[in-house]
Amino acid sequence: MSAKTPIDSGPYLQEFRRWSQSSEVTREAAWLKAFREEGLDRFKAKGVPPPNHEDWRFTPLAPWLKLPFSANPAGARGGLDAGFLAQEALSSLSGPTLVFVDGCLNPDISSFQGLPEGVDVCGLRSICERNPDAVREQLNARLRPEENPFADLNGAFFQDGAWIRVAPGAVLADPVRLVHVSTCPKAGASSHTRNLIDVGEGAELRIVEQYLSIREGNHHTNVVSELTVGPSARVELVKYQDESSEAVHLSTLLGRFDRESQVRIHSISLGAKLARNTLRVELAGPELECVLNGLYLTRGEQLADHHMIVEHLEPRCASHEYFNGILDERSRGVFHGRILVHPTAQKTDAKQTNKNLLLSDDATANTKPQLEIYADDVRCTHGATVGQLNEDSIFYLRARGIGLETARQMLIHAFAGEIIGRISHDATREAVDRIIWDHLESNPHIAAAPSAA
Repeated sequence: MSAKTPIDSGPYLQEFRRWSQSSEVTREAAWLKAFREEGLDRFKAKGVPPPNHEDWRFTPLAPWLKLPFSANPAGARGGLDAGFLAQEALSSLSGPTLVFVDGCLNPDISSFQGLPEGVDVCGLRSICERNPDAVREQLNARLRPEENPFADLNGAFFQDGAWIRVAPGAVLADPVRLVHVSTCPKAGASSHTRNLIDVGEGAELRIVEQYLSIREGNHHTNVVSELTVGPSARVELVKYQDESSEAVHLSTLLGRFDRESQVRIHSISLGAKLARNTLRVELAGPELECVLNGLYLTRGEQLADHHMIVEHLEPRCASHEYFNGILDERSRGVFHGRILVHPTAQKTDAKQTNKNLLLSDDATANTKPQLEIYADDVRCTHGATVGQLNEDSIFYLRARGIGLETARQMLIHAFAGEIIGRISHDATREAVDRIIWDHLESNPHIAAAPSAA
């Protein structure tokens, strides 16, 4: 099913007219204003995917549709307690840090220190003013006409984002942190972030991307990232998302990777009423390796969805997907992975694994791994599991004198640890591991209670 239903474009058009009158938007170049108009037109034409749309049938958009739509004023900085950043879980990481408040870069609490020669990191709005032609070439370079309409909505309303350029051969040892904070200024407040990342031949880059809420509130985050990786480059991106339990988080990552590159993308999804992560990557050069790795922990009425397409275009490439979900209460997890192997992609090595651990009879997992292969010399596998803790494993631990609750706790942490352990940057891995440990232990259904063997 590919049909889309029209939407009532009136509220979006009205909001666009109001928002585009802000002083920063009126100063924009003519081409950027036209870009925004085109994005809004495409969004209106596509409409919102209906409940029976194949790509969205497990992810109802009711939480998004119920939200009033209110674009944050361009250039808004919002209120943010400086203590908030100091206390957040990944603040111990060293390296440059860009802090976006309600979708806009706040340079006063950002840090650009530690950037080596050949690495350019700044806000997208800033580079639009200094080098508009470079931005014009990159915007929508990875977007396809059939892409989801929220990417077009982002094109109409994006306020700011990260601009990262790494010259050929440059190496950045510490990760670049992109901290996106919503202050929930009012119901339905929406932040539209655009990240443009280009890594040159033989370069190395690590990114830690965070999405946080300063308080509970029904806000809307809509982010689009376009990632281009050159030949023999190495990139690791960790996306950590823990927003308000009333928030809606829509994310689209579009990537194109060149020959012999190595790319690792990790998605850690903890908080939001609805979180939809769309990843589409093109393996566009031979002998490259791509790992997509993810963990989602949901409770209450939360829904976390990972929708991925990996397109093999060239020979001798490897793509490995590992996604684990731990679902409690009435929450839901959705995994939709599609590996598309073109006729030119001989000797492809592709693997896709999705495992779901249900802690409640009311929790639900929908998993749909897919292989679409047009080459004849490939090794492609996929598998998915949905179930509860393995009784044999519990028996094994209890037979060694470990109490039942402690045995359950050990197995659940190990299940999450399978994913966290694939983060190669030591400090990031250790910090994320502490977050996941604390998050799991805050769940009374998981935290170990003293018990006899």
